[in-house]
Amino acid sequence: MIHWNIAALVGVPGVGKTSLCISAAGVLGYRYVNYGELMLDVAKSRNLATNRDEMFNLSIEVQEYLWKTAAIKIKDMQVSSNKILVDLHGVDRSNIGYIISLPIGIISPDIIIVVESSYENIIQRRKSDKFRERKLDNLESITEYMNILRMSMVAYSVIYGSHLTLLENDDFEKCLNELIKVLSESY
Repeated sequence: MIHWNIAALVGVPGVGKTSLCISAAGVLGYRYVNYGELMLDVAKSRNLATNRDEMFNLSIEVQEYLWKTAAIKIKDMQVSSNKILVDLHGVDRSNIGYIISLPIGIISPDIIIVVESSYENIIQRRKSDKFRERKLDNLESITEYMNILRMSMVAYSVIYGSHLTLLENDDFEKCLNELIKVLSESY
């Protein structure tokens, strides 16, 4: 068994990580944190952005400030929460390339769960998102993004001693049950 306080569920946009996190946190009674929403809350409180598109068009320096501030808020949550399930991309694309968005040096997840899915399912989820318009990348772009994410999380887990699990989300219920098993078999 693995002792953990913070588990990071990472994946490319549209892989289903938010739905999985919300469901698993509800079943297990864990605290759920959407890292992007927390960053946006910080941006809104500082009058820097009103939505994610505005936030991700801010300078890299301002985004880094939001990223660090949100990470510090999660670190502070550890005082009052036993188990925190953090929903984030893990790696983000920007106009300068890929950026690791796991808050290295501020919080260190004990478990990293990389969620992957087929191209067709990712595109379908992006098309059916009722809350925001998502980019419909081509197969090569999504494959590259998933490979960069996987390699980055493998390297992170080796350097920081985090347990790493890969989950395939082409069947939501099956993936949710696997996620619950991973989280509940650890203490």
